Amino acid sequence: MPRRLMPAEPGEVRAALAARATGTAGKAELKLLTKHFLALLQEIAPGNSVEVRVPPYAAVQVIEGVRHTRGTPPAVVEITPDVWLALATGESTWDAETAAGRVHASGERSDLGVWLPLVGR
Repeated sequence: MPRRLMPAEPGEVRAALAARATGTAGKAELKLLTKHFLALLQEIAPGNSVEVRVPPYAAVQVIEGVRHTRGTPPAVVEITPDVWLALATGESTWDAETAAGRVHASGERSDLGVWLPLVGR
């Protein structure tokens, strides 16, 4: 079984968010924030029916429903780190990013809009 992601330390998150806000975030900060917000999503929407992929940093399974054990899950969301962080922090909305074609979501329960943003949860 894959290891579950864990939220990052609050100080590390604040520093990485500050670097992102000033445009100085590098790969390390993007990776930390991506994994941190995916870990928060796992906590508030536990389950195995939707796989959320944010390449190249991480993928998690979330939301109750049909259990997925191998192969392609019944629902998949694939998104870039920049778009994922915009959604997680509330800089953008699920509807706006989906309409713009920056979110690739398929299958039942793949609408993550109800769980976003993750900042402040």
